[in-house]
Amino acid sequence: MSAATLEISQHSQGVTQIVMSRPDVFNAFDEAMIGALDDAFETLGKDDSVRVILLAGAGKHFSAGADLRWMQRASEASQEWNLADARRFAAMLGKIDACPKPTVARVQGAALGGGVGLACACDIAIAADNASFAVSEAKFGILPATIGPYVVNAVGKRHARRLALAMTRIRAAEALAIGLVHQVASLDELDAAVAATLQELLAGGPNAQREIKAYFAQLEVGPVTAAVRELSAQTISRVRGSDEAREGFAAFLDKRPARWIPE
Repeated sequence: MSAATLEISQHSQGVTQIVMSRPDVFNAFDEAMIGALDDAFETLGKDDSVRVILLAGAGKHFSAGADLRWMQRASEASQEWNLADARRFAAMLGKIDACPKPTVARVQGAALGGGVGLACACDIAIAADNASFAVSEAKFGILPATIGPYVVNAVGKRHARRLALAMTRIRAAEALAIGLVHQVASLDELDAAVAATLQELLAGGPNAQREIKAYFAQLEVGPVTAAVRELSAQTISRVRGSDEAREGFAAFLDKRPARWIPE
């Protein structure tokens, strides 16, 4: 499957890869790519044959964020046009964040502006040691409003504020230290590091992973209230009695792979 701005293919059994394919502009995205990404995550999220989604960028860079020609058009358009356009971008990031399948971002080279947002919206981000990150919207007189919630969720409010205000370009090691990415590998070893994480994800039950994403989406950092305790009890009691849970326990006790693990 492919779209004009994306290449979508089977990466390995159970894993589908989405490659942003505009290397001539460092995979900057415009209305077409936003629509294609939205459609891709919607479709793959409903496909039972897809266990994990890998998001990557073609060429030397992950994504330079918003296409400046698109942003220039936006600056000259009406507020009504801008609102509709921003809602489409927000919906696409929300589609990635809420995707019922685990999502992994493979980041090399530059991730700028919205490219940082894409990495933060994925469940797991793995970067090459040549990666760099900048939340650079203020340079153009705008702000990272749409990606902001995902950046805050990834690195916390104070780090996010510094990145947005100072537009500081950070290297992979600092991105790892503040939680923007989960792992850094040399460029030569990036694919091996990604493959190891994909293998780990495929070992988990697909229904359990859907439940994890839905459950964690309801949690906030703070006091564990009676309502949170009740949510946890209701969730585990329902999932523990599922067919997948019975298979998981049986596989462990029988010392065999669970049936959901690809051969």
